[in-house]
Amino acid sequence: MARTPIWRSIADTLSGEIADGHYRPGDKLPTEAQLAARFGVNRHTVRHALSALVETGTIHTRRGAGAFVAQTPTDYPIGKRVRFHQNLRAAGRTPAKQVLSVTTRLASPDERDALALDATAQVHAYDGLSLADEYPIALFRSVFPAEPFPTLPAALAASASVTAALRAEGVSDYTRAWTRLTAKSATATQALHLRIAEGAPILRSVGLNVDADGRPVELGRTWFAGDRVTLTLAEDV
Repeated sequence: MARTPIWRSIADTLSGEIADGHYRPGDKLPTEAQLAARFGVNRHTVRHALSALVETGTIHTRRGAGAFVAQTPTDYPIGKRVRFHQNLRAAGRTPAKQVLSVTTRLASPDERDALALDATAQVHAYDGLSLADEYPIALFRSVFPAEPFPTLPAALAASASVTAALRAEGVSDYTRAWTRLTAKSATATQALHLRIAEGAPILRSVGLNVDADGRPVELGRTWFAGDRVTLTLAEDV
């Protein structure tokens, strides 16, 4: 008579407990040592069970931090008007942004091309982390022409909101001119910020926003954790 492997039984038990709501999305599971004591097995058996749950997308692990219940993917519309806070609230999530850095520097060649700048132009570069329900879902870098927006860095540091910062500079509305999506693998730094494994799938979005007169105001790059966001095409009015 065939017997269920112990590691499979542990994986099924944990999967059932997650499904029953014992652990919520983003919660940390007990340590390998705690699980080994609970089930009366060695840590190698527990590690095998956790690996099986990682393969099914039920949990994810982070070196030195432990195992965490996977988040339910958030619907994130990509359309004419892409607004982070609005998108997350519409999906029933609580949005937040963490400012990583705001700097002013010379524009790179691709930034000059996208923003229609000359060779000596400077830009404001805003790097940050987007969170849903206090959990990271994306890294982003927004680049703005510096000359027309001299006080933008202070506004970004104060509010973390691109929409609010641009409004303070007189840009009442802006729309997406184009968007490009590319599949990538997470670098070590990206993985650290997003709490995913190095090499895990991420989706990079590159987009250009323009004001009501069609002038470029923002070149944005966003790296979404592949298992936490479902990008959808939206028809904006």
